[in-house]
Amino acid sequence: MTANKDLTSISATLFPSLELGDIRRNRRFSQVAQALAEKPGVSLPEVFPNPSHYNACMNLFDAEECNHENILGAHQEAVLNRMEAHAGPILLLHDGTCMDFSGHTSLEDELGPIGNGGGRGWVAHQTIAVDPSSRMVFGLISQILHVRKPAPKKMALAARRARENRESRLWVKGLDAIGPTPENRQWIDVADRGADIFEFLQTLQDRKRRFVVRSSSNRAMGSGPTDEKATELLHESLRSMKAMATWELEVPGRAIKPTRKAILSAVSQKVTLRPPHVRKGEYRLESLELTAVRVWESKPPKGTKALEWILLTSEAADSPESLKKVCDWYSCRMQIEEYHKVQKTGVGIERCQVQSAKKMAAFIALMSVVAVALLNARLAARDPENSAKPAETLIPRAWIIVLATLREKSSEGWTVSDFWVNLAKLGGYFKNPKRHPPGWITLWRGWKTIQPVIGYHLAIQKMA
Repeated sequence: MTANKDLTSISATLFPSLELGDIRRNRRFSQVAQALAEKPGVSLPEVFPNPSHYNACMNLFDAEECNHENILGAHQEAVLNRMEAHAGPILLLHDGTCMDFSGHTSLEDELGPIGNGGGRGWVAHQTIAVDPSSRMVFGLISQILHVRKPAPKKMALAARRARENRESRLWVKGLDAIGPTPENRQWIDVADRGADIFEFLQTLQDRKRRFVVRSSSNRAMGSGPTDEKATELLHESLRSMKAMATWELEVPGRAIKPTRKAILSAVSQKVTLRPPHVRKGEYRLESLELTAVRVWESKPPKGTKALEWILLTSEAADSPESLKKVCDWYSCRMQIEEYHKVQKTGVGIERCQVQSAKKMAAFIALMSVVAVALLNARLAARDPENSAKPAETLIPRAWIIVLATLREKSSEGWTVSDFWVNLAKLGGYFKNPKRHPPGWITLWRGWKTIQPVIGYHLAIQKMA
């Protein structure tokens, strides 16, 4: 590995303030980050076939300073600075995913149960920041690698609530990792049904945060004592109301389901939610006053399950425009699901083979940030404004030449969208991109195919 201005570009962009205690270590990190970004999803021995380079990579991650906290912290600092300079709304998308390292016997004692308990790994609680107008990702601003430790079966409920490693605490810990919203800035927390925890909702209100959280529990409404039987329930109340607004939404395609148009209706209601009678978290026994929104599809296509979201929000949502805005914000939550796919399929985090939890955590931080760049590259290909640009404006010329050669096509006139569709076709994609956009599996297969050829192409250029 040799250092040059190109090799430091990824590190300078994604980790501008990273300091690992030694200028040589900083330079090595830049080289490793660039190499991994150029060959996402490929095993470390394939990325570094030269034994000396592979050992240099391992030695880098052995260094005490090259750890999860420092790597992610450098990226987080840069992202928060960009967010603070942005005057428009920014969505903080929170979610968790399991990272499966069941086959890593050397890590077994340092991991926890995942899935149905048969696997071993971390629960990664993550937050990405997204611009709702473009759907582009500012970056990864929180990542907590949690070792799941189930409570003993006979543990008292009060003791369960008090456990420091209680998994439901991750939602509040994610907020702590990000910090408060700066004055005069619009940061909105967005989360799926897993965040419908009274403790988390109360924390959001206490900290005066703006939020949109999908409802999971059909909560009791009213401000009466918690031991009184509820006379009105949240979901039933919203479903009994007539629509206040109607609009059209494009539903992205998934697997065999094509992209389609859905006609949505929406209604909102100011509600008072009673705290649960059985306390499973740490919160005050006080009611929450917020806005509940129901968004639904009354006439879905035959054989398609109707869309329905019941959302809890800090926003007033009392007009058609504000209802549509809240719905649009929640629809952006799909970006963090896409991000999880990039981590696992695009950059292959779970395929890494290292022998210590410290090294693995550092590698996860590095590749999770690289995954942001890869996700933004595909988002650009789907964005009408960017996808129509000439491919060379966003994609290295060498990549275009190699892909066109392997596809036996001329790259003349290729747009950004053309490049990504052809890359997916190299990986086995054969569908209509307007109805079924390429997924990460076919993109990763195509990427893995072109990378060795790109390396050979660049080596020939240097020799010429």
